[in-house]
Amino acid sequence: IMVPGLLLCLSFAYAAALKPTCLSAQFRRPGDYIIGGLFPFGMDTVNLTARSEPTLVVCERLFVDGLIWALGMKFAIDQINNSTSLLPGVKLGYDMYDTCFEPMVALQPSLLFLTRNGTTGIGVLCNYTDYQPRVTAVIGPHKSDLCLATAKLFSFFLIPQVSYGASSEKLSNTELYPSFYRTVSSDKNLVEAVVLLLNRFGWNWIATVGSDDEYGRGAQGLFLSIAGNLSICVAFEGLIPTDLADPKAKDQLEDTIKLINKTKVNVIVLFAFSQPAQALLEHSISMGLTKKVWIGTEAWMLSDIAASIPNIQSIGTVLGFIMKAGTVPGFQKYVADLFTSVQQDKFCQKSREFNRLMNSDTLDTHCKQCDHISLQDVSSKLSHSQIQPVYVAAYSVAYALHRALGCTHQACPKASVRSWQLLHFMNTLPFKVNGQSFRFDQCHGTNTGYKLIFWSWKNGTLTYLPVGDYEESLYINKSQIQFHTADQKEPTSECFRHCQPGQFREIKGFHLCCYDCTDCPENTFWSTKDSSTCTPCLEHQWSPARSTQCYDRSERYLFWNEPLTIALLTLVSITVSLTCLTAVLFLKNLETPLVQASGGKRNLFALFTLMLLCLSCCLYIGKPSNNLCMIQQIVYALCLNGCFSTFFIKSLEITLVTEFPRCAPTFLHWVTQRRAWLLVALCLLTECLFCFCYLHLGPDYLLSDYKSLPTEVLLVCNTESWLAFALMHGYNGCLAFVCFLCTFMVQTSGKKYNIARGITFAILIYFIIWIFFIAIFATLKTVLRPVTQIGTILTTTLGILGTYYIPKCYIILFKPDLNTVDYFQNSIKEEPEEDSQ
Repeated sequence: IMVPGLLLCLSFAYAAALKPTCLSAQFRRPGDYIIGGLFPFGMDTVNLTARSEPTLVVCERLFVDGLIWALGMKFAIDQINNSTSLLPGVKLGYDMYDTCFEPMVALQPSLLFLTRNGTTGIGVLCNYTDYQPRVTAVIGPHKSDLCLATAKLFSFFLIPQVSYGASSEKLSNTELYPSFYRTVSSDKNLVEAVVLLLNRFGWNWIATVGSDDEYGRGAQGLFLSIAGNLSICVAFEGLIPTDLADPKAKDQLEDTIKLINKTKVNVIVLFAFSQPAQALLEHSISMGLTKKVWIGTEAWMLSDIAASIPNIQSIGTVLGFIMKAGTVPGFQKYVADLFTSVQQDKFCQKSREFNRLMNSDTLDTHCKQCDHISLQDVSSKLSHSQIQPVYVAAYSVAYALHRALGCTHQACPKASVRSWQLLHFMNTLPFKVNGQSFRFDQCHGTNTGYKLIFWSWKNGTLTYLPVGDYEESLYINKSQIQFHTADQKEPTSECFRHCQPGQFREIKGFHLCCYDCTDCPENTFWSTKDSSTCTPCLEHQWSPARSTQCYDRSERYLFWNEPLTIALLTLVSITVSLTCLTAVLFLKNLETPLVQASGGKRNLFALFTLMLLCLSCCLYIGKPSNNLCMIQQIVYALCLNGCFSTFFIKSLEITLVTEFPRCAPTFLHWVTQRRAWLLVALCLLTECLFCFCYLHLGPDYLLSDYKSLPTEVLLVCNTESWLAFALMHGYNGCLAFVCFLCTFMVQTSGKKYNIARGITFAILIYFIIWIFFIAIFATLKTVLRPVTQIGTILTTTLGILGTYYIPKCYIILFKPDLNTVDYFQNSIKEEPEEDSQ
């Protein structure tokens, strides 16, 4: 008996389940003021691409979330109508239509809402102030691209339009969309939250993908602009095609996954609705994309479509932000009671009568599929679907109408209110819904903040676990987030490490925001104002590598207390002493044949100039100046010229005696005795003229060299005019060359002293020294440049002493027997100056 009874009950239950309901008739009700509704009851349009005539576009599948949103509006208006204080004595009606997630579909009911009340035509008028359209306000649609298409229509008529899901930043432009409002935050707030999340975990090497629609493109564009300013590198940015039936869509998705895999990022930010997100996630699973951190948004994170993908847990960790929305008390019971009522014939008959009062044959794009679903089909969505935005949207219109009518808590006056009159009250006054206060901001939006949600899987069951929130700042409870890594700690996703002070970011590869940390080179420093380059130090400053500041350069020149300087001064002292001793010895033996044959008193003058030349070495030590630089070369040239002038006279004398003996008696008195001093004076005067040319053409000047030494400024004397330098020193070279020509071929017998040989060797040493000196002096730009000049002076002086004077000192001191007239008489014949008087 029990088995047949059970079978009978099951058969009745099955029959009841198969019987169509009248749920589709619940979305239209007459009233004193009609509120239009645009909801995505369906998705997957059937004949959109093949459409060649302007026929009706229909959808293939039911979108349960869209149905629940519509029920949320119906619930809010039924509550408002049952309220005794909000709009007492006024009944709100509603007329809801399907948008199929398509702007083209949404335009048809939008045009219907604009028709003159009681007709199917839109009036063409110059002034629409008194125009009364079919609806007083519109709730919806959900997507941004639909709102961008419909908001311009409603804004022209200034009909309040309150969206419960459109978040595009473009819709914040109140000049273009003056009558558009929304009960959700702008994408800008969401993107700021996502960027803060990335910064908090130190993820600066990421990929971002968006759906190829207004929401995906807009949110991704905002993200790229904000992320770039906060040093977040976007390794890849791509779009998911919205027409997934297109054969090219599969290839595009595969290319996206391959490119993401190539970048080796560990974090992907996904701005997309549920269907494009589903397609991307399915391809990432099938193509074996390694586990990543997926940062999502409410648009797909709360969707059963994405969560029900096979093996969805293998994608890695899912984090994302959903709008903070309170619960709507009584909504679930309301839906359960409604699903019970739509199965009752009496209730359905009454609903159809209401529809006939609304001219139901005008447009039939309601929820046809709704008649074939049960409470079990929607119960799973009721717990986490975001109902509050729709609920608040309906109440915002009701409160604006309450104020426009001038209602009290007891009654509302019977008055005619135009749609545009509601805008003032929606812009200015706050309203309360279930104890929570709401107000539209300057951009006609509300910002209730966001919750950070983590997809928590336990035993194959998905739980949306709150792990943080964002309002003005971001809070994260990291302990509740279990990442997909082995230690369940957050993975790293960095293109570059955070650079240390003294390092700059050097672009790596083709990613403009991906850097290597490179030390700032020497003489540059890192500045917090520009971390992408190193700032060069000023010319008078220096810095070591990887420096954060510059230091003043110290001056570098040949200091008096340097060991090298002391060694040179010691050598100068020895040379000066040797010169003085030679001069003293020659002075004591002035009347001897050797001294007279060597030049007599002119030797003392030559030794005096050599001593001055040695003492001029002190001009090269210490801090140089422009005057010192100018004097150095002049003193060198004049002192050397004084010595060479005596050699020149002696060389002419030797040449007259040896090469032109017949002419010697006539000219010899010009190069001997007192007249020879005229030639010495003439030589010096000529050198003075060249020194004057040197001063006029360009003397040496003080140069501050900042390039030769790393940390110091080198103070050196620099040659301004090489022509002036060559004229002044070239004259001495010419004198030396004439001396060399006059003496190098002179021969004497072995029993006679060869005076010419000493001059020849002295001049030869001078030329050798100057060949090396010119080569070094012209190229050397260090503190050794003055050392080179001192060395040249000392070697020249010692060379002259060693080849011309020291051998004669040797004879005077150690070979006095050779210091006779006979030994020197035929080598050159010069009588003592006293005898010639």
